[in-house]
Amino acid sequence: MLRTPTDETRLRILAWLKEPGPAADGVTADAVAERFALAPPVARTHLRLLEATGLLRSTRSAGVVRYHRDDMRIAEVARMFEKGW
Repeated sequence: MLRTPTDETRLRILAWLKEPGPAADGVTADAVAERFALAPPVARTHLRLLEATGLLRSTRSAGVVRYHRDDMRIAEVARMFEKGW
């Protein structure tokens, strides 16, 4: 969880997912790849890492995976860091 790319891609993805459109609908790996000029496999890796740490959750509908922020988990992690964890 603590490994982050030097360009803060995962933080930028989380921030984008807080915006009204992406927050309501979730985003696909292809949308993330397009938005951040990433190769689709790289976008999927970022999303899977964020999901594995619990910061994102995914839903699947008609074979399409959409990722959404888990704001409760994000707040929990932020509190841990505030306490010096």
